[in-house]
Amino acid sequence: MVIALLGALALVAAACGGSGSDAADDTGSSDAAEDAGSTDASTAEAPTGEPLKVMTVTTLNAAGPTYQNIANTANAYADYINARGGIAGRPLEVTVCDEQFDPAVATTCAREAVDGGMVSVVGSFTFFAESIVPVIAESDITWFGPCCPITPSELTSPHSFPIGNQPMYAVGAIKKAVDDGCLNINAVIIEGAEIFLPPMENAIEALGQTFGDIVSLPATAQDYSAEVAQATGNGADCIIAIIGETPFITWNTAWSQSGTEVRQYGPQGNLNEVSAAGNEEATDGDVVAGMYPDISTAPWSEYRLALEEAGLDTSELDYNSLGGMGTWAAFVGFTQIAETIDGEITAASFFEAASNTASLDLDGMVPVLDFTQEWTDGLEGYQRLFNRSVVFSTLENGKIVPLTTEFEDVGDLATGNAG
Repeated sequence: MVIALLGALALVAAACGGSGSDAADDTGSSDAAEDAGSTDASTAEAPTGEPLKVMTVTTLNAAGPTYQNIANTANAYADYINARGGIAGRPLEVTVCDEQFDPAVATTCAREAVDGGMVSVVGSFTFFAESIVPVIAESDITWFGPCCPITPSELTSPHSFPIGNQPMYAVGAIKKAVDDGCLNINAVIIEGAEIFLPPMENAIEALGQTFGDIVSLPATAQDYSAEVAQATGNGADCIIAIIGETPFITWNTAWSQSGTEVRQYGPQGNLNEVSAAGNEEATDGDVVAGMYPDISTAPWSEYRLALEEAGLDTSELDYNSLGGMGTWAAFVGFTQIAETIDGEITAASFFEAASNTASLDLDGMVPVLDFTQEWTDGLEGYQRLFNRSVVFSTLENGKIVPLTTEFEDVGDLATGNAG
């Protein structure tokens, strides 16, 4: 899993909506106030008392990918909920800690969370959760709602409560391809992301097929023509492409130039409007496997409203992404659980309440989650992966269009059981 971090960097970074993404967010935000309905802030009483302190950890200042959209979403949620009475009548106070893509700084964030009396660390994404989770767990502070768990502590610690489903979207892509009638499937895996391959192989075997070819894709290249030729060879009719957004841009250029009619199945946030730009015809009909329904759908009406109220330019950063939507979902989940606590809301009481939450219902952002049941009969080392379901979108003329909003559980497939 340590090795997997290198591949995850290329794969997850753009999906989280990093600084390299400038996709416009066509969500109909002008209709957000109407969609939100009962969330009008004008009649809410102002929250009072000591604030509930939480922290969000991400990368904001570094040479590599940064996630300002995660920080913006965390702050927008605080403004949004405080304008509507806060959490259990108390104001929410969010501290965003920039770990600067440095494990030592990540540890400093963890210590600040402990020293600052944080109730939880909510909606974060970092490649250095191993520097954080064990530190905060000693004080019963939870690592709540990460979109994209990629480290051992996130996937095994009882203080970790992931909302995201990585690597299930790759398994979902295979099932969707088979359901769509694909008979000759090749796989393309970005170098370093080989951790995705075992559950993918389990899934395709359980569905009665095998990969015709597995192409290892260099993380950085100016031209992927040779790899495209390999991926579309052997009579392939479909490929499963586990590729990050930036290399997907280069890949789709070569894909378009090849003239192939093979259909691609790729990850949410990576096979997207950014990577399809200029290659709209070649990517038309490609399928996107995701953790969350598209931001244009009903579950995100309040998120769209909050972005609008915060005055955030959604054409500058990608909020229709794992990082943006994952952070919002985490804060909504935190609020729901915190408001069930009878008595003082502390790190310890929130940890107990979260641990006893058997039905966290986020109104369609993710499936209803049961934090009381670990995935002990699933993939080894993934027992805290509570969300194992996928949804799908497609590319139409370079635009993301939702295909499904009903979640499909692919956990059994990941272990090689077709159900």
